[in-house]
Amino acid sequence: MSSTSQSLFENELFEHFRILIDPKQGPIRIDKFLIEKITDLTRTQIQDFIKSGWITVNLEKVKPNYKVKPNDEILVLMPEPQKEQQIFPENIPLDIRFEDQELLIVHKPAGMVVHPAYKNWSGTLVNALLWHFRNLPEMPGNKGRPGLVHRIDKDTSGLLVIAKSEKAMKSLTKQFYEHSIERTYYALVWGEPVPAKGTIDVNLGRSFKDRRLTIAFPKGDFGRRAVTHYKTLQTFRYVSLIQCSLETGRTHQIRAHMKYIGHPIFNDSTYGGDQILKGTLYTKYKQFVQNCFKIMPRHALHAKTLGFMNPRTERILKLDSEVPMDFKEVLAKWKRYVNYIED
Repeated sequence: MSSTSQSLFENELFEHFRILIDPKQGPIRIDKFLIEKITDLTRTQIQDFIKSGWITVNLEKVKPNYKVKPNDEILVLMPEPQKEQQIFPENIPLDIRFEDQELLIVHKPAGMVVHPAYKNWSGTLVNALLWHFRNLPEMPGNKGRPGLVHRIDKDTSGLLVIAKSEKAMKSLTKQFYEHSIERTYYALVWGEPVPAKGTIDVNLGRSFKDRRLTIAFPKGDFGRRAVTHYKTLQTFRYVSLIQCSLETGRTHQIRAHMKYIGHPIFNDSTYGGDQILKGTLYTKYKQFVQNCFKIMPRHALHAKTLGFMNPRTERILKLDSEVPMDFKEVLAKWKRYVNYIED
């Protein structure tokens, strides 16, 4: 037994993560690598763990600037064993838009978290699914998230497909992996994108400074490839209604991409859209925008359509959903505002 493994044993550390590096992985600092893999730790915490010997490579201590190599095995240990949080079924109504023996499509309201996590162990879509359905399948490595093959953010409204069988789980997972599933979103953004129709093909990854943020890496030296196609549907002088189609599905993809091109989503507090970014300095205009923020106290993003091959019929199934009332009211207010100032 090596001195490192012996000391780990004596200190009674518990394994939390074991990561085998892909044979094709290029050289990257271990702290930068792990910040993408372990969402609950900051970069400073990861560096402290490395210095303490709680994070090892091939059972040996390394420094935070160590560059991972193909086939390395990273072990992340902590003083406390992992605590499994039990997830309970809850009688929460589901807005089901389609259902057959293999799957269902639900409309998730804004404000509902998709799956339980830290500080959100109840009131989620998964809690509701456990109440209404039994024996939903789980994706390998996705324990505690029955039926889920994708997700949308808490404050994003719209359509989600849920697998009811192993057959559906495998088929849908494959379709998502192959980017063959059609997903379109409606978003209200600040300004008018130029050109009015385009593609954003820029890597996205977690911010080193703030783990809650997804940021763009235009040089492609970090993060993962992310592709968003957009087109402007209507402009209202200072804001625009756009349609976004996803080719990939990264965390906060549309929100981060729109921020990157200078058009944050309206009232997106995470990416700066909750400030008045376009318009006049008049008090009445500021009051108008603040009133819109109150009507829609969330980012203006809606998962509108979902299309894929139904595993049961092997035919394309496509559903569309209307934007919710708060979104409609804000759009109506902007239309009235533009008509008023142009009269």
